[in-house]
Amino acid sequence: MSAPHDPDWVELTEEQRKRRRARSIAIALSLGALVVLFYLVTLVKGPGVLNRPL
Repeated sequence: MSAPHDPDWVELTEEQRKRRRARSIAIALSLGALVVLFYLVTLVKGPGVLNRPL
């Protein structure tokens, strides 16, 4: 990680931190919804999902 005395260091404003956090939460919720969707689809298809010709 960069230190505050590094010339390339960028200090985020409070609004930027809030937006970053909101964006991270939205990405996490979307990923969680996708996982749940895949799980539910697998349950609906049942054990036959593995019973297919190769």
